[in-house]
Amino acid sequence: MPDLILKDETPGLRKSDVDPNPFTQFSKWYDEVLKSDLILPNSVALATATSGGVPSARMVLLKEFDERGFVFYTNYDSRKSQELEENPQAALLFYWASLDRQIRITGPVKRVSREESEAYFQTRPLDSRLGAWASNQSTVIANREMLENRMKALTEEYENREVPLPPNWGWAVQPMQNIPTATRLDSTVMLAVRDKAFFKVTAEPENAFFAKAGEKLAQPLTMKQGEKLTIDG
Repeated sequence: MPDLILKDETPGLRKSDVDPNPFTQFSKWYDEVLKSDLILPNSVALATATSGGVPSARMVLLKEFDERGFVFYTNYDSRKSQELEENPQAALLFYWASLDRQIRITGPVKRVSREESEAYFQTRPLDSRLGAWASNQSTVIANREMLENRMKALTEEYENREVPLPPNWGWAVQPMQNIPTATRLDSTVMLAVRDKAFFKVTAEPENAFFAKAGEKLAQPLTMKQGEKLTIDG
């Protein structure tokens, strides 16, 4: 296998580059990637695990984010939903190669409200809304023709009607505040020397760290839930 290494052309990540509010910082990075030529910059790897610790991962699309956390939608009958019901902890990983950056987010997951799911569902293209009814996600079908026939029947049924939200569709926000356990947003510049910025939000005062590969962590920077972190230097 060839040794594939990116040429170091980025200035690296400095403490002065990082906003003390992790949501503000993520928003800045997200705006940067939206202006790039990266296809589907909102695609993100979602890792889940069973109650017994057996992991699985797949790509999903980030639909919104705010200070509650990061929102994605799926079918409640899917494998990821079943695992999140068993073990409501997950990890998200954004990899933006054109910016030499990855962002990891870990923490607990909970469902969004039915009203929020409904509002988002009605913004989806018609084929996507019909597909949510046609497909029994993560189940085996005899052939593709069955699915196509189901789509055809649904298209006729809802030709002049609003497609309602299926009862088994919606899901989740990965919260980053108002939770008792630590959540982490970690950005890494993907180079031979990796600079990292760490954020933690918990119900109690916690430490946020900035460190460079090969260095000891500097004096911890303290942030309380709902407050901005003051960074010296």
